[in-house]
Amino acid sequence: MTSIFLWAALVFAGQDHAHDVEKRGDMVMGFPHDKTTHHFRLHADGGAIEVEANESSDEVNRDMIRQHLGHIAKKFAAGDFSAPMMIHDQNPPGVPTMKLRKDKITYQFEELPKGARVRIVTKDKESLEAIYKFLKFQISDHHTGDSGKIE
Repeated sequence: MTSIFLWAALVFAGQDHAHDVEKRGDMVMGFPHDKTTHHFRLHADGGAIEVEANESSDEVNRDMIRQHLGHIAKKFAAGDFSAPMMIHDQNPPGVPTMKLRKDKITYQFEELPKGARVRIVTKDKESLEAIYKFLKFQISDHHTGDSGKIE
């Protein structure tokens, strides 16, 4: 019987965590999770953070996404990962190395039809592994369903 209670506690804790991530994310990012779609992609040279409004007519959230990701590209390039820390209530894996090796990583902001993308690019092996850890954590904590495999 104890194992059932432990299992239930873990399930509810996971649901609370997911809800809290979304709630904090909405505040930090400035747009709602339920009207947008996040993707985290792994590439041979790094990866990407992509966010788009669910509706092509939703110019308000499209513009908020672009504003946020433009800001994120600049902050990450400067070694500032405070936004992911606030959203996830923890320092995501890979961040310490990404901060230390910031001069070996570029963050390129790109507009998408319904939102934006930040391409994260490096030629440095240690930075690449840190980027993969960071993006895989994002996939898991945001429950995006992305594969986590290098595309």
